[in-house]
Amino acid sequence: MTSAHGSVLVVEDDREINSLVGAYAQICGFEYRPALDGTTALREARREAPSAVILDLMLPDVDGFEVCRRLRNDLHLTDVPIIILSALSSEKDKARGRECGADEYLNKPFNPDELIKTLMDHAKQQQPN
Repeated sequence: MTSAHGSVLVVEDDREINSLVGAYAQICGFEYRPALDGTTALREARREAPSAVILDLMLPDVDGFEVCRRLRNDLHLTDVPIIILSALSSEKDKARGRECGADEYLNKPFNPDELIKTLMDHAKQQQPN
């Protein structure tokens, strides 16, 4: 199923949070694509480039910083917006997020309106004029 805005890959190991974030992506008109770990996220992104990635950092296998770096180093995915959504909230973590190539860094617990606005702002940048 393809939507008007494309798809959002939600990378979050907590199934409930993953589904909740996915529901917000669907409200915005995106297809929701869940991934519960970093390995699955990388495979899914390479299979079909998403319009955006919402990425947790604390994952059970490959951490979110490494997933972000690998996405940025893939020539087919380098321009896909990456929004980190994490409970890690220190300035050091935020700096690491910027260094690995994230476009935005939002903290958990998150404000749904802020997540939706951030997602729409970055997805618009991806669409041709």
